[in-house]
Amino acid sequence: MKKTNFDRFLEEQLQDPDFAERFQRAGEAWDVALQVAALREKAGLSQKDLARKLKTTQQQISRLESPSYEGHSLSMLRRIARALNARVRVVFEPGGEATSSRIAEAPGSYRARRERRNRAR
Repeated sequence: MKKTNFDRFLEEQLQDPDFAERFQRAGEAWDVALQVAALREKAGLSQKDLARKLKTTQQQISRLESPSYEGHSLSMLRRIARALNARVRVVFEPGGEATSSRIAEAPGSYRARRERRNRAR
């Protein structure tokens, strides 16, 4: 796949360790926010409905689903998972993955990238 100007720009920016760390944290926050929202929507619940189940406010659910929010606690994520018939799974990856540019990709994208990487070996 041909690299875009943005891809080249991002590669250059990721050479800066501070930028790479901020970029990684942003990707993690996006992943969590999108997963919470997707699970809630799949369950057919509004933010207000989920808030009632968790005995919290709609504003708190909105905050948890915001990609800019970084205050997710494991205990709250467990409460959400329980309310939505899901489970929390935390995965630690080797440090070399910290600068990869995958933000909120669909599972198929992860799978395709892994298969390409394996074929290249």
